[in-house]
Amino acid sequence: MRTGAEQRAFVGLGSNLGDRALAIAEALTLLHRREGVAVARVSTLLETAPESGPTGQAHYLNAVAELRCRLSALELLTALLDIEERLGRVRMERWGPRTIDLDLLLFERQVIETPALQVPHPRLHRRRFVLAPLAEIAPWVVHPVLRKTAAQLLHELEQG
Repeated sequence: MRTGAEQRAFVGLGSNLGDRALAIAEALTLLHRREGVAVARVSTLLETAPESGPTGQAHYLNAVAELRCRLSALELLTALLDIEERLGRVRMERWGPRTIDLDLLLFERQVIETPALQVPHPRLHRRRFVLAPLAEIAPWVVHPVLRKTAAQLLHELEQG
């Protein structure tokens, strides 16, 4: 592992092409094998209809993983993009179908806004398919901008 301090990160995983559960499992395996990264917890899989993008897409399987890592947020993002590429992700259209999608949702309590990376994920609080699995494994985790827990954000979203 790297010599940096261990950080806690949460990553959203999704797939709606091919063997969706296998793609998520392979992504988790590749994450765990990455130097400086350990998968601490993973939510159950949640099947959801696409919320945006082209019509006619297959349903997604989604999950959230808690990672312990000694990487910076940008290094972790690079690792996530590498894993997407290794698993055949092709970016043809925004919110289009994908073999795997890995989103860095939270990185400790950091707020990062660069052209390459936004943390917390800018749509985290509006996506049930992310909040439900996040609240399952870490209901206490706090959104560093909104200052609400995952459980609170999910409750508010479900109340409409």
